[in-house]
Amino acid sequence: METLLEKYIEVAEQVDPIKCVGRISKVQGLLIESRGPAAIIGEICRIEAPRKRGVLQAEVVGLRDETVQLMAYQETDGIEVGNRVIASGAALEVAVSPKLLGRVLDAQGKPCDGRGDIQSVLRYPAMGSPPDPLKRKRVTKRIRTGVRAIDGLLTVGRGQRLGIFAGTGVGKSTLLGMIARNTSADVNVVALIGERGREVNDFIENELGPAGLARSVLIVTPSNSPPLSRLRGAYVATAVAEYFRDQGLDVMFLFDSVTRFARAQREIGLAIGEPPATRGYTPSMFDQMPKLLERCGTSEKGTITGFYTVLVDGDDLDEPVSDTARGILDGHIVLSRSLAQRYHYPAIDILASISRLAPEVSGPAVNKAVGVMRRLIAVYAENEDLINVGAYHAGSNAAVDEAVEKHDAIREFLIQEVTEKSSLEDTFSKIAAITGSPIPETETAEPEESDEKPDLTSFPAQKTPMGDA
Repeated sequence: METLLEKYIEVAEQVDPIKCVGRISKVQGLLIESRGPAAIIGEICRIEAPRKRGVLQAEVVGLRDETVQLMAYQETDGIEVGNRVIASGAALEVAVSPKLLGRVLDAQGKPCDGRGDIQSVLRYPAMGSPPDPLKRKRVTKRIRTGVRAIDGLLTVGRGQRLGIFAGTGVGKSTLLGMIARNTSADVNVVALIGERGREVNDFIENELGPAGLARSVLIVTPSNSPPLSRLRGAYVATAVAEYFRDQGLDVMFLFDSVTRFARAQREIGLAIGEPPATRGYTPSMFDQMPKLLERCGTSEKGTITGFYTVLVDGDDLDEPVSDTARGILDGHIVLSRSLAQRYHYPAIDILASISRLAPEVSGPAVNKAVGVMRRLIAVYAENEDLINVGAYHAGSNAAVDEAVEKHDAIREFLIQEVTEKSSLEDTFSKIAAITGSPIPETETAEPEESDEKPDLTSFPAQKTPMGDA
């Protein structure tokens, strides 16, 4: 009898019998103002809108005197002055369990794929805190992405965070799909924040496929969503990644894109009266970005390896969002429009990109070979104009001669078909052949899996409450 009643008791314990109620006093653009209820910033409220024949979820984003400023997760059509606002007494949380694998969630962490609720009483706060910096494990082991240019020349460690910087239409989402499909991580958490609605099914069917989706969780807030949904979708996705990390797993967190997250925060900040600071971005944007990005990385239990795309306005890498993200992350991958125009995919500009932890996770032989490869690329780039117009004569400079001789092999190495998967052994054997620098097998082995790592199919079962509660 105790077991049968346990799930009902847990639901009852979460119910607050005392409700704080206010009334809508003003609706202007994105902002909703009410007189009451007693609430704190970040608290979830319910707006009863009879004309809309339903209840809207909103969040407290500001407090001014006795006025509560809210923003809704849905469109505000149907809200009118006098509608009741009921405080929930809680901030946004997401239900987590192994059942999340293969599912698509919305900005509030609720399934939107028509396959039913997750039904778990275990919840993670969307606005969590980063791990204690003194308790973070050092990044010492590489993780495979299956992309030769990254695994070979921009090696990524488990728990590292990198930005993918590019303008529109240069291949950011395609590169994320290649990583999601080929990575050696245990779980993928994919956040599509402010992206085109058509890209959701494209990503699921073309980039992930059935096998990739089975070990992935998608959090989706398309571009037509209200700014609060785009903003909170980013935090919900991070909370989901934290849950799987706390199970002792290596999580690949793919976030597209930081720029649209920042724009959502700017829209909210301007609506509640913040002054624009740099290029129209409000101070809260610069405050929120490190709070989001620092939550990834290593912890005492597992790792979250993060790839964050940054949509560079006008291909200007020094614009505010790009500059801020680059200063927080552990490296950056720059996609070149000129390479993309030559049908060179992935269009990674090796010389403009860097992985700050590559020397830490690679052996000395790999680091030496990579250094030789980068020098060959740099020498060719410096003399490319002379070579193309025929002004350079062979034999004038030994370093240039070698760069010209090996240019085609390097270009062939860097170009990779979208559906092609490259192992670490194949990647480093090609680098060794091009550079003439031998790499021992001990430095080219695939990442070792810990014997203590739990199996995805053997997670402890979560207790489930009744219905949607």
